[in-house]
Amino acid sequence: MIPNWNAAGVLPPIRPGFPGETVNRSPYRVSTYQLVDRFGNTSERLLILQGLLDYRKALYEAKITSGFQWIDGSFVEQVENLESRDPNDVDVVTFYDLPDGVDQYDLDKILGDLYDSDKTKEKYRVDAYFQVLGKPISSVYVRRVSYWYSMWSHRRDGLWKGFLEIDLSSEEDKKALELLESKKKEGGTK
Repeated sequence: MIPNWNAAGVLPPIRPGFPGETVNRSPYRVSTYQLVDRFGNTSERLLILQGLLDYRKALYEAKITSGFQWIDGSFVEQVENLESRDPNDVDVVTFYDLPDGVDQYDLDKILGDLYDSDKTKEKYRVDAYFQVLGKPISSVYVRRVSYWYSMWSHRRDGLWKGFLEIDLSSEEDKKALELLESKKKEGGTK
């Protein structure tokens, strides 16, 4: 379950009422259905969620089917009240397992524009980053994960905040897409 925004308009870094060393902390593990249910409440957010689901579909078509994503940015904040604006996109890091029989070089060719965050922002409204799983841990890998965690656990003004984690799951995405379509028919509300 996604915790409510706190008084500062962000997801709390630790679920309220739990100690700091608990597993009830960011990143909060949720489903795409829960993501759509919680954040699909305006027409702008519905467009971003559609882009995210389309982006995930493109990953599945490129054989990226195992792993998870970290979801962050102003999309998971109450930015409409904090900054009097809609979110522009959703920030996503995809941690993935290489598909069977495909090496990183071949996958880079298959993914093409999905690796380019400028192009994914334009096409899907997703600010996209990648990290392969299952390789030996290197100092570069540790620095990248540390970077994302430290940057994503704070707003630019230094305020601590939480973010989300969702598994790659085309089946779960189908349920989320049905909910999204239903919310689109309702028109989203401001």
